[in-house]
Parts: sequence; structure tokens; C-alpha cells
Amino acid sequence: MRNRIKSIFFGASLLTLTSCGFYSFSGVSIEPGTETFQVNNFVNDAPLIEPGLDRDFTFALQDLIQNQTSLSLVNNGGDLIYEGEIVDYYIAPQTATSDNVAAQNRLTIAINVRFINTKKEDGSDDFEQRFSFYVDRPGTQQLVGAVLDDAVAEIFERITQDIFNASLAKW
Repeated sequence: MRNRIKSIFFGASLLTLTSCGFYSFSGVSIEPGTETFQVNNFVNDAPLIEPGLDRDFTFALQDLIQNQTSLSLVNNGGDLIYEGEIVDYYIAPQTATSDNVAAQNRLTIAINVRFINTKKEDGSDDFEQRFSFYVDRPGTQQLVGAVLDDAVAEIFERITQDIFNASLAKW
């Protein structure tokens, strides 16, 4: 009797999950038949250009989607298309010491993203949105070399996750 109750509960749970379309435990909801995605190169249109930032962001977004879904990356003809441009990149002092020296520097990056779901002809999933994030570093650390690389990686981690959530998790 006990095994029968477990079987009924398991069957009802499985039926509930499958009746709602494709759902994964990561919170991602992908339309049935969606198998591929493409990330077009993000152009660096920021007033201050940091070399390689566009390439690094494009790779970061590709990696995140590949790691969190079973979608295949393609160069063209993707079911889901991500494109856009880096629109802001700047470093600004945030607080000053009594000697008028920056106690903290803030690196801010903003990216304009266009998302197109070619599987939905009505365009109900498509959007164009600006995503930005910043990190603060002590004024004693120059935002160059490894310090800059770590700050950019932290920002890209947050922005790519926000883009992922807006496009696939619908958060």
C-alpha cells in the first residue's frame, strides 16, 4: 500500500511538471522546439574604449547560456538571438579622503541588449533593454591589470545573469 501511494504521488508530480511545457529546475523556461542560440558580437560604443571588452562580453554571455541550458551555440540562424552594444564604460571616484584623494573608485559598465525569440512569431518575448552594474575598489588600487580584469569579470557575471534571467527565466 505504501509503495502504491509513493507511485501515485510520483506520477502526479511528474504529470504536473510535464503539463506546464518545458521546465527545468534552474528556473529556465524554454519553448519546445527551441534548440539553438546565437550571440552576435557586441560592439563597443562606449565613449571610453577598453580594448577587448566587446569580445570578452560576447564570450561571457555565450558561456553562461551554454552552461545553464542545453541549447547549442550557432553562428547564424539561431532560435534565440542576442545582440547589442556596450554603451558605457567609465571609472569615477566615489568618496574622497581629507586630502582630496579618491578613497574609492567605481567602475561602471552598461550594455544595451536586443533579444529575439524567432520561435515566437508574435514577438511577445522580444525586448531591447539596458543592463548595467558597477563595482567599487579602494582608491589605493589602480583599475589596471589584474584588478581591472577581476572588476570586469564581476560586472560581466552580474550583467550576463541579468540578461539570462530576463530572456529565459522571465524574472
